[in-house]
Amino acid sequence: MATEILMPALSPTMEEGTLAKWLVKEGDTVSSGDIMAEIETDKATMEFEAVDEGIVGKILIEEGTEGVKVNTPIAVLIEEGESADDIEASSAPAPAALNGEEGKASSPATASTPDSAPTAPKVDSSPDWPEGTAMKEQTVREALRDAMAEEMRNDDTVFLMGEEVAEYQGAYKVSQGLLDEFGAKRVIDTPITEHGFAGIGVGAAFGGLRPIVEFMTFNFAMQAIDQIINSAAKTLYMSGGQMGAPMVFRGPNGAAARVGAQHSQDYAAWYMQVPGLKVVMPYSASDAKGLMKTAIRDPNPVIFLENEILYGRTFDVPDMNDFTVPFGKARIWREGDDVTIVSFGIGMQYALEAADKLAEEGISAEVIDLRTLRPMDTGTIINSVMKTNRCVTVEEGWPQGSVGNYISSVIMQEAFDYLDAPVINCTGKDVPMPYAANLEKHALITTGEVIEAVKQVTYR
Repeated sequence: MATEILMPALSPTMEEGTLAKWLVKEGDTVSSGDIMAEIETDKATMEFEAVDEGIVGKILIEEGTEGVKVNTPIAVLIEEGESADDIEASSAPAPAALNGEEGKASSPATASTPDSAPTAPKVDSSPDWPEGTAMKEQTVREALRDAMAEEMRNDDTVFLMGEEVAEYQGAYKVSQGLLDEFGAKRVIDTPITEHGFAGIGVGAAFGGLRPIVEFMTFNFAMQAIDQIINSAAKTLYMSGGQMGAPMVFRGPNGAAARVGAQHSQDYAAWYMQVPGLKVVMPYSASDAKGLMKTAIRDPNPVIFLENEILYGRTFDVPDMNDFTVPFGKARIWREGDDVTIVSFGIGMQYALEAADKLAEEGISAEVIDLRTLRPMDTGTIINSVMKTNRCVTVEEGWPQGSVGNYISSVIMQEAFDYLDAPVINCTGKDVPMPYAANLEKHALITTGEVIEAVKQVTYR
């Protein structure tokens, strides 16, 4: 298969350069590491090495050409038996490094006159499945398993690896039945060494496979965070778009029940901050399935944060072929006029319970499930706040540097004039998670705290 050679970014600030000299010609065979060309910038002349093996099928940019933009195709490698005459150079640029804006709705436009109101963001409000679609009941655990199985059937480069995913069928039985169907080469038990098997997964992704790396809990991913951030997340950018890591890191995240401080952390805000990652945290079984299929197909590394408490919960899932949910599209679970409640993951449990009880007191709450944190559908939040004029965010993570903090800053910048009260962030308490059951209960966010926050912003 023909492979485009792209104009490399030889420094973090390089945007274009001069292709000073070709050191190969059409028809030459090159191997990884061979010097192909000399590239000049305003600072230096540097040699450009081949990344892949192949035959130089066509040179697209002549030597001496100035102002060649980074990521512009400059040549094409072909394999033995291919013809250069069949090559049509793509005019589209290579995928750029993620910057966190993917999937975001556009910011409200500011009119030229100071007293004009901002325009509401345009968002995708289409339903996730067609009206009249047959539904079936599934647990979150079953939905995740089905999503992985479907993608493994459709793409033989997809495989699952992690501790106890094969013979034991998953610590939480999420991979039940996969070893029997796909065998030990595609469902792989690993040693207890997160840094090691995460690194193997990253290398496999660099080589063209699509690994799903399961952590028994995301607390253990602390051992592998260098592989996740410095290798998987940054390589697409650092290679000038020539090499990425299409892979999924998944497993339970956040508090479970009396497992102590080292097994109870919520990493949503941690990973949400990292350019190069996409971050998913579903609540329902349908979102778990649809988002997992999207994550496996995505060309970037995806952090897929599940929740141990939710694995056994049952929800309706559309009974349809190839159901997917796009990244960067929030879901409005309940419409309302008095206050906007924004949450994700297990935080939705508290948000929905609070909305039900508030309705009994005449307070109409709109409940938004973000589903993905990077990219984040802030447009849906802004539209809701422009209607309700109030917002409460709900999450289990710590208060400082929380997801709610970021949402608050976006609302301040894009919908400040619509606010009738400060945004309140409901979070877990600012302490390591206690082991004792009575103390753990006090450390977690509660439905009562969400209700109290809503009453504060609605002045009830």
